[in-house]
Amino acid sequence: MIKKLSAVVAAGALVMSLSACAPEGAAKNCDKVTEVTWLGTIKVEIQDQFLAAVDDYNASQNCYKVVSLKGEGDSLMAQLTTMYAADNAPVVMTMLQELPNMADKLMDWTGTDLAGLAADGTLTAANIKGKQVGIPVTAEAFGLLYNKAVLDAAGVDPKKITTRDELEGAFKAVEASGKKAIHFSGLWWSLGAHLTNKFFTNTGEDHEARLKTLDGLADGTLDLDADATWNNWLDTFELLKKYDINAKKPSLSDSDYDAAVLDLSKGNVGFWFMGNWAEPNLLQNDPEGSYGVMPLPISNEAGAYGNDSISVGVPFYFTIDTEQSTEEERAGAIDFLTWLITTEEGQTHYAGSIADDNMSFIPVYKEFKVSPTTYMAKEIADYLAAGKSLEWMNSYYPAGGQNLYGDAAQKFLAGKSDRAGFTAEFEKAWKGAEKTWR
Repeated sequence: MIKKLSAVVAAGALVMSLSACAPEGAAKNCDKVTEVTWLGTIKVEIQDQFLAAVDDYNASQNCYKVVSLKGEGDSLMAQLTTMYAADNAPVVMTMLQELPNMADKLMDWTGTDLAGLAADGTLTAANIKGKQVGIPVTAEAFGLLYNKAVLDAAGVDPKKITTRDELEGAFKAVEASGKKAIHFSGLWWSLGAHLTNKFFTNTGEDHEARLKTLDGLADGTLDLDADATWNNWLDTFELLKKYDINAKKPSLSDSDYDAAVLDLSKGNVGFWFMGNWAEPNLLQNDPEGSYGVMPLPISNEAGAYGNDSISVGVPFYFTIDTEQSTEEERAGAIDFLTWLITTEEGQTHYAGSIADDNMSFIPVYKEFKVSPTTYMAKEIADYLAAGKSLEWMNSYYPAGGQNLYGDAAQKFLAGKSDRAGFTAEFEKAWKGAEKTWR
């Protein structure tokens, strides 16, 4: 999947400037307006920009009105369960790990125009037993974000960091320059999905080998204490803990995200473990800054698989309810997404600069003419073009799993558990999990 995604995104979506196709079946004047409910705003980091796109779409026609419903709580699956039980399901939802559980309630996109525009490989994770239950929102990458100005001042070249020891050397160089090395966010979702992915994606060089790791944990047959990849990953986790700007009192609250944005954009730190979805926030604080992304090495073998690559994948899929929605509501959902993905105005909202109040997504659809131009987006394109991307194994976690792994990781970060305790809690969270990835 990632190889196909790499080729299309690097050679196509990020650099091409093909003409946008006209939307088929675009909304015309209607006698009544159909309300289309949308759960959440895709991502909280760009909620204002998303709502601006909704407002422009709503103003562009009088057949449909897209309405964003506020998400409640951390678990999407729990919220959806409550909403469906109350016969109040949203028409549109964005989801990932929840797809296998929700598949019977979702529209099949097979044969649709929008599914046909999706880049090769981007539909895979949303194909559940032959039913295409979603289409991709965007591509995202995560790793170590860095402030180029801080690293330049410290004499650090991120391209030359290929081992954990070299990473520690970079941390020391940044601190010697008078800055702190890294802001390591204790956010449950960052720890539970993205940091843990660095373990799973390094357990094998092909998809099936990585799935066998998930199998072993679900069956209770994989002994993490004796697993070399797990112990290397834990060593890297401890390195990040050691140099964290909040090492003496780790920040575990949701507000830590905003604090980290400030630390990196103001040059208080050189690094932050996060993803390119944070670039718009960084550039809002420092429009002239350059923020890159580099791999997080988890071993001291320079040529080891994964040490020179960043994690790239589809973070969410657009899905449409078929159990409780009407035909008119579904038509409105498709019309809005068609507008967003295929019209020049919609594409500008989707991929345009955050400085112009757009979402700055990396396009994963063919015939896109609006392309991101930021420093980080170009770096991601370079990694993809070089074949240096890692699969998002967190796409295959059981629904709600990342919450459990994140909770366990937070305890470890805060010193409330040691390596053995964290390992045991991680194994317990996985044991007996339904193999939705099979």
